[in-house]
Amino acid sequence: MKDDLVYIDHILECLRWIKSYTSGGRELFFNDRKTQSAVFRELQTLAESTRRLSSTLKDARPEVAWWAIAGFRNVLVHDYLGIKLERVWEIIERDLSVLQRAVEAMRKGIE
Repeated sequence: MKDDLVYIDHILECLRWIKSYTSGGRELFFNDRKTQSAVFRELQTLAESTRRLSSTLKDARPEVAWWAIAGFRNVLVHDYLGIKLERVWEIIERDLSVLQRAVEAMRKGIE
């Protein structure tokens, strides 16, 4: 569980950075390549940390599409020319809050 806690804290840190980077809203995100790059990097490392969480921990949170997070990481790393900004923004607005609630609950369960 100690390793899980390290990855949980890293995921939460990535989520905080993404929220900070995107606080300027959709238009800023779509028009600022530095912001996009920063968000992509945080999403990539966040996704890598989710892959390292124990199966037991992830199985307890079926509301999170863990396989989709891993798949999206592969897109960010290997299919970077195919990244659709609309899809990334959708993930930021819709999916990250679900992930954050689940990971925060995981953390409470470990403490």
